[in-house]
Amino acid sequence: MNEEKENIKQETEDLKTEEQVTDVNSDQGDNIEEKTNVESDSVENETASGQTEDNDSDSSNNELSEEKSADENMGDANEVNPFAKFILGTKVGMTSIYSEDGQQFPATVIEAGPCYVSQIKNDENDGYNAVQIGYIFDKKANKPKTNHFKKNNCEPLKFSKEYRTLKDDKFTLGEKIDVNIFSKGEFVSVTGTSKGKGFAGVMKRHGFGGGRASHGKNSVMRKPGSVGAGSDPSRIWKGKKMPGRYGGDQVTVENLEIIKVDIENNLLFIKGAVPGSNNNLVSITF
Repeated sequence: MNEEKENIKQETEDLKTEEQVTDVNSDQGDNIEEKTNVESDSVENETASGQTEDNDSDSSNNELSEEKSADENMGDANEVNPFAKFILGTKVGMTSIYSEDGQQFPATVIEAGPCYVSQIKNDENDGYNAVQIGYIFDKKANKPKTNHFKKNNCEPLKFSKEYRTLKDDKFTLGEKIDVNIFSKGEFVSVTGTSKGKGFAGVMKRHGFGGGRASHGKNSVMRKPGSVGAGSDPSRIWKGKKMPGRYGGDQVTVENLEIIKVDIENNLLFIKGAVPGSNNNLVSITF
């Protein structure tokens, strides 16, 4: 009986040890599975983070390349043609400019450009070198004007003017000419059409002194006086200064100083007066 009891105890102990071993093995297997799952999750997270980092780096590289290209394009747009020494503009009006020490200067405001090269002439085809530039797009251009600009791959422009150039000067069709060709302190010449003043006498038109106002002279104070010989040549010489229509002529004022350049608004501030009334076309050269 004692031997049977001992055998039963031994069997129960063996069963308990087997169950403990199986439990330990199962726990170890679960731990291994959890470790593998954690490792796989970490690997996936690392790959995902690597991909996001790669995407971020690619996007940043693309942004940098776009910024570089934009900067390069801006640089190309801001390049100044050293051969461009002329521009067309519109007279806005006059104002006052004050210096740092408080001095006041009268200034004419001119909206200059942007102008576009609409035609290039050379010795071979035209017998001389010149560049034609246009100013202000013309939405109501007639057919001859439209065809002229279309031939040169340009949009029709309202005003155009030709400037003589040297043989080595380089321009391209459609090239933009802006106020950035000027700088503060430069001296320019401005050409415009002077204000029309109607019919005027010789004193106002030519600066005559007039006749005597005393010693029996009557109604000669503002007269021109003698205008020519009698029998020979029996006519008035051409070019004689006479009363007539005054103003409305092409006038050029030279050596006008630029005291301010507003590139954003295409404005030039030129010291002194400029020929013509407000909103008139002017030509600026230096």
